[in-house]
Order: sequence, then structure tokens, then C-alpha cells
Amino acid sequence: MKKLILATLVALLFAGICLAQDAKMPYKAMYSSNFTMADPSYSEKVLTLWKDYENNTLDNHINLLADTVSILLADGTLVKGRAQNLAGVKAFRGSIKNVKITIDAFMSVKSLDRDENVVCVWGNETFTDKDGKEVSRRLQEVWGFNSAGKVSLMLQYSGAGNM
Repeated sequence: MKKLILATLVALLFAGICLAQDAKMPYKAMYSSNFTMADPSYSEKVLTLWKDYENNTLDNHINLLADTVSILLADGTLVKGRAQNLAGVKAFRGSIKNVKITIDAFMSVKSLDRDENVVCVWGNETFTDKDGKEVSRRLQEVWGFNSAGKVSLMLQYSGAGNM
């Protein structure tokens, strides 16, 4: 029930932001504040990548990433390039076990003023680290797509585990 409430609040918050874009806002968005719902196939791509991570089948859909993809991880690490990102995620994923992912909400949106597609996803990840400790963390990710429909950017944020 808490997850449903959270997902509903996130969707309502997002809808409120989109509807209020013409109102006087205390801040101007650096990227965009003019979004509409977009093709759900973008969310499918992101969720497929999440599933590949969970299943440790990272090579299955690496073609969904642009050669020049940039990923900013929750710890502040910026990784540039498809090969570098694949090597890094494989190393990390190989060091953990018992990975379980749950998804709270996701949505495909399009920035109308930039003509770019973005996917926002909220979820939870649990795993056993290399020291045998169980780790649980909340994740929020923003995935950007280039004009060829490939992931060109991912921004990750994390916090304390399950609600």
C-alpha cells in the first residue's frame, strides 16, 4: 500500500509540475519544465536494462546504450563511454549476489522545448555485498535518450532502503 501511495504522489507531483509550468515559479528549470507523456517503449528499454542488471546478464542489451553514454552514479562517480560503463557495472555486479529489484513507478516523458525523451524510474535494490552484508537502497534514476533512441545519459540517486 505504501508503494502505491508513493507512486501516486510522485505521479501527481509530476503532473502538477507540468500543469503549473506557466505559473510564476520561484526557480527556472535549467533543463526543461515543459514535458508531456511519451512513448512507453523508452521505459521498456530502461526496465530491460534494470532486469539485465538484476539477472547479471549485462551483455544482453548493451546495444541500447549509445557509444558515448555518460552515467553519473549516486556516489558522484561519472563514467563516460559504453565500454567503460559496461566494464564498471560488470565489476560491481560480479562482486555482489542475491540481487533483487522492485519497481515503484516509472514513466516516459518528452521535453517539448528540447525534443528529447526521458525516463524516470523509482525502485528498490537489495543485495548481499562482498562482506556478506545485506544492503538495501532506494533508487531514483533519470535516463536520457539521443535522437537514435539509445541511452545517452543516466543520472542515479539513492537513499535508505525499503519503506
